[in-house]
Amino acid sequence: MKGMVLGKFMPPHLGHLHLVEFARAYCDQVCIFVEKVPDETIPSELRWRWMKQLCPDCTVLHLVDLNPQDPSEHPDFWQIWRESLLRNLPFRPDAVIASESYGARLARELGAEFVPADLGRSAVPVSGTAIRQDPMRHWKYIPRVVRPHFVRRVRIVGPESTGKSYLARKLAEYFDTVHVPEYAAGWIRAHEGEFEEADLHRFAKGQAAAQQALAGSANRVLICDTDVQTTVLWSDLLYGRVAPSIQSLARTQSWHLTLLCAPDVPYTDDVHRVSPQTRAPFMRSLERSLEGTPERVVRLSGAWSQRQAHAIEAVQRLIDS
Repeated sequence: MKGMVLGKFMPPHLGHLHLVEFARAYCDQVCIFVEKVPDETIPSELRWRWMKQLCPDCTVLHLVDLNPQDPSEHPDFWQIWRESLLRNLPFRPDAVIASESYGARLARELGAEFVPADLGRSAVPVSGTAIRQDPMRHWKYIPRVVRPHFVRRVRIVGPESTGKSYLARKLAEYFDTVHVPEYAAGWIRAHEGEFEEADLHRFAKGQAAAQQALAGSANRVLICDTDVQTTVLWSDLLYGRVAPSIQSLARTQSWHLTLLCAPDVPYTDDVHRVSPQTRAPFMRSLERSLEGTPERVVRLSGAWSQRQAHAIEAVQRLIDS
C-alpha cells in the first residue's frame, strides 16, 4: 500500500513523527508533502530539510504551490488541492494518513482511503502552534534536529581570567544543559601556548562549529564560553587588523543574552592567556562592541558567588520570557 501525509510541519514535532511512524507501519511506501504557505514564520524550505533528515526512508517533497488554506477562501478549493497534489505525487496514493478530519475529504478527492491516526492528539498532545507560542514549555516535543532553531543562546564574554569558563560550566550544570567551551583555549593548550595571527581564523571557525554541533543537545538554553566576536577583538588588539573571514563569521552569529564579566577579580596566569595588561583595553573594546546590540547585556562583577547568582537570575529570566 502507498500512503500520503500532508502537513505544514511548522515546526516538525513528536506528534508529526508519531503520524509518520504510523504511516510507515501501515503502508509500504510513504510520501510526505511539506506545504509552503503565505506569511510563513518558519520558511518551508527549512521545514522540508528538517523532515528529510527526520524521515530518511520516506519520499519527502516540498509543495511550493500556494494553495488556499480553507474552503472559504476559494470556490474551487478542493479541485485546486487535488490537481496540485496529483501533479506532484510520485505515485497514486492508496491511503491518506492524517490526524485531522480534513483527511477524509482529501482522500475522496484523490480516490484513496482515509486512514485516521490519533485524531484527538491523545498520544502526543502538542501542536505546532503551541510550540511556536511557547517553545520552552513544550521543549520535550521538539526533535533534536529542530531544537537549534528555538534554543536560547547565551554568550559569556570578558577579558582574560574573569571566570568565563567556570561560569559556563556552572550554568550548564544548574540548567541541566550543555556548554560550549572556548575553542581557542583548547587549541592553544594543545600547541603549548604558541599561536600566530593566521591561527585566529581557526579559533573563530572552531568556535562557531562547536556551537553548531552542540545546539541540538541543549536543553532550552545553550551556554557559550566566548564567541567569534571575541576573536575579532583579540585580532584587532594583538595585530591591529581583522581578517574579513573572521568578521564575516562573527556577523552570522546572534544571541539572546550576553553575560559580560568585569575584570575586578585577581588575574591567574595560564598557558593560553596573553597578559594581565590586556584586561582593561580588552574590556573597553568589548563594551564598545556591545553598544546597540539587540540582546540583553548583563554585567557581572564582584565575588564569584555574586556573579553566579546574577547570571542564574538572568538566564532564568530569559527562559521564562
